[in-house]
Amino acid sequence: MSRASIIIPTYNALDLLQRCVSSIRRHTEPPYEIIVADNGSTDGTASWCLKEKLMLISLPRNEGFPAACNKGLRLSTGDTLVLLNNDTVVTPNWLRSLSAALHSGTDVGIVGPVTNYASGSQQVNYPFEDLAEFERIAATVNLPDRAKWKRVERIVGFCFVFRRDLMEKIGLLDERFSPGHYEDDDYCLRTRMHGYSLLVCHDALIYHEGSASFKREGSQQQSLLVERNYRLFVDKWQLDPRSFV
Repeated sequence: MSRASIIIPTYNALDLLQRCVSSIRRHTEPPYEIIVADNGSTDGTASWCLKEKLMLISLPRNEGFPAACNKGLRLSTGDTLVLLNNDTVVTPNWLRSLSAALHSGTDVGIVGPVTNYASGSQQVNYPFEDLAEFERIAATVNLPDRAKWKRVERIVGFCFVFRRDLMEKIGLLDERFSPGHYEDDDYCLRTRMHGYSLLVCHDALIYHEGSASFKREGSQQQSLLVERNYRLFVDKWQLDPRSFV
């Protein structure tokens, strides 16, 4: 079985990180490593990670999502690479289903799960009252089934799963999009330009709170950032990422 490196960028959200790591430990089969890339948090994140014996990259300031991910990718040792938001909760068999899709063909570049909160085709509606019920629902959904893999043009970066050889071929995330937004669209486009396909896996359901770190910065600032990075993407590629499905 290939070893997975699960990289979690985080910034001042220890409660979310603790919940995410706990879910990984409950629902992920070894071998895997967890790498926390901490963007200068002041809420005790670093000391908690050390106490929990997690691999930790402790940045002196908030360098943003792409930079933190890249530092985690450089430190990683796994063949399967997972970029995972700190505001997610993974569920039974999540990585087994995603890995089955990822390794189903040499032409598969990136795979991603479905969730309760995402833009585009990855948002699905499974009504639930609380996280315990969500996990019970996910346990029935997360049974590997290739008929539930859908080819798409973009995968949202809350949970990106890809092979090391893809990173070695196309490089790291583009840090011009720091602190975040559209670096995932950029990586998906570069992947497709190298002839790889992207798969959304409807047999892998995880929980996503949604833009938690950005929400804490304020909605107006987030809107300005999204618009700025949209323009950066268009200037780089002369393409409209909002047309990707």
